[in-house]
Amino acid sequence: MYISISFPSEGAELRGRHYTNGDTGRPTVIMTHGTSATITMGVDHYAEALFKAGHEVLLYDHRNLGHSGGEPRQEINPWLQARGYRDATRFLRRNRPDHPVILWGDSFSAGLVLVAAALIDNVAAVIAQIPVCGVAVPDTTFDETHFATLRDIFNDGDVTGGPEQTTGPIPVVSADQLNTPSLLAPIQAFRWFIEYGGRHGSGWENRATRVIPDTPVPCIPFVTATRLTMPVQMMIGRDDEMVHCNPAAQRAVFDLIPGEKEFIEIAGGHFGLLWHGSEEFNMAAKAQTGFLNRVM
Repeated sequence: MYISISFPSEGAELRGRHYTNGDTGRPTVIMTHGTSATITMGVDHYAEALFKAGHEVLLYDHRNLGHSGGEPRQEINPWLQARGYRDATRFLRRNRPDHPVILWGDSFSAGLVLVAAALIDNVAAVIAQIPVCGVAVPDTTFDETHFATLRDIFNDGDVTGGPEQTTGPIPVVSADQLNTPSLLAPIQAFRWFIEYGGRHGSGWENRATRVIPDTPVPCIPFVTATRLTMPVQMMIGRDDEMVHCNPAAQRAVFDLIPGEKEFIEIAGGHFGLLWHGSEEFNMAAKAQTGFLNRVM
């Protein structure tokens, strides 16, 4: 069903899978996982569903995580992960220049596709599954100047970050927040990560460092949403437990998108649709394949 692939990004080699049957011109979904996860923790089943529906898929682990290279291990930086989408697109277009590109993200990376799609030329469509849009709607109204600054940072700005912008290394999840606080606090996160990450061969580790560099403009979809002129599907989880998935912020981002768009709410909180085989997973996969079949 797939071949192993790798491509360079920010001094590291990103590795993953290309689901393909060799046809030319088929739309290709570039996709990756959320915070600290790997490609074998549920998103591979979405890749299979999209492939079976007639789309090619390029699925990869983020820099520093899973089977991809990069140091420090387990470090998460939104700018570097957004650039990963750019470099995956470049890799695909060098090898398959006639394939329309769709960007797909889950959770943290879903917020990033709403940024990267505005900065990568000719993205055909976007699927943002339970996107991180922030703890609240920002007080700032972002304009063309903010977007230009964000674009410059994305292209070649310094996104190293420092100790003041770094959280960790700490556990990703913990069942005892009093004695062992973790990056993701809800018990639902603990259950999902231990169930999927704890499986043999997943490549997941229960530790992470998060770096949010102090840049003049933040790497958030509120800056880029008005530039998303391609079809966009935003899928959110009802009663999402994750604080950075505030539904008011998600809806505010969606309302800013000027192009063709679809807003879907699915029960099960943040992690419901990440349990492969669940009703929520099946609903989400059906909605996503239906959306792409309509717009592509």
